[in-house]
Amino acid sequence: MRICIVGAGAVGSAAALFLMRLGGCDVQVQLVERDPSYARASSALSASSIRQQFSNAVNIEMSQFGLQWVKAFEVGFVESGYLFLASEAGAEVLRDNHRVQRALQAPVMLLDPAALADRLPWLSTDGVALASLGLRGEGWFDGYAFTQALKREALKLGAVQVRGEVKALQREGGRITAATLADGERIEADVFVNAAGPWAREVAAMAGIALPVFARRRTVFKLGCPTALRQTPLVIDTSGVWFRSEGDGFLAGWSPGAHDADPDDLPLDRDIGLFEERLWPALAARVPAFEALRVQSAWAGYYEVHPLDHNAIIGPHPDVPNLLFANGFSGHGLQHAPAAGRGIAEHILEGGYRTLDLSAFAFERVLRQQPFGERAVI
Repeated sequence: MRICIVGAGAVGSAAALFLMRLGGCDVQVQLVERDPSYARASSALSASSIRQQFSNAVNIEMSQFGLQWVKAFEVGFVESGYLFLASEAGAEVLRDNHRVQRALQAPVMLLDPAALADRLPWLSTDGVALASLGLRGEGWFDGYAFTQALKREALKLGAVQVRGEVKALQREGGRITAATLADGERIEADVFVNAAGPWAREVAAMAGIALPVFARRRTVFKLGCPTALRQTPLVIDTSGVWFRSEGDGFLAGWSPGAHDADPDDLPLDRDIGLFEERLWPALAARVPAFEALRVQSAWAGYYEVHPLDHNAIIGPHPDVPNLLFANGFSGHGLQHAPAAGRGIAEHILEGGYRTLDLSAFAFERVLRQQPFGERAVI
């Protein structure tokens, strides 16, 4: 079986890896990537974190599988946990999420304001009604190294990397038969996988398919603070601002909420004004020592956002069953890449999901406009 994967970021590389593991010499996998340096790739430009604190069981299980690979590849995993802070309005959501997490043995604990202040005395509990802290199996790692490790393993098993940009897909009725690259090269295959990240919508359009996945810019700030703190968890404030330790400083950012302006396809220019407008007021209110924060550097990367429910679209299109999607992870892509890649491989080679049922992420829900909700979105 010949398989062409468009995009060799973490998700595409994971799909190639599991196709080779499951299919062996019976499959030929071509991994097409226009920029092997990953200069604009989300896999290299994200804050590269992993958590088990989701509200849906399948997202938790995907992270638990991803954690095994993060640890196995030795990519600098810092196991420092996530800390979600909730106001009174959000406290019940944390409790509901906690019940789902504990049912899957996620090592997570709830903290009231007094317990939170005792555990983290540098953190203000003003406006906090409840907190949820990951004790193990959460933290951050080197996303670029992780992506390279996934691709290296896939190539070692026999996948072939092709440097090029897909410019056209040839569709004949309900099948894709070939991809044409910018240099005119034509790749024929039995199955195609769209793993093009923030550019997945463009690839889908080549097949006449409307894919609601959009590139949304996110700026990450590297911050310095004259007051030393012990290593922090990745803290998600009630304001939506997040921060975590990074070496002798901190990383921080903000993801717009449902009612905030969040334009599509902005250039990857850093939004420096975001620090004083959004981050600094929230960070200084939450950590008094952060009043003295200063920006040391910043970079911008894309989230590939699926606005319907901020969950990935995984699996074949019902009208074009030999075109599979693994897109719209909305910030979960690195941590969920191994599980998504395994699921794609199982669906192609075995006709369905075998180890973890990913059918909740099917394209059909997009056509029906029926969201598969996730309440722990960052």
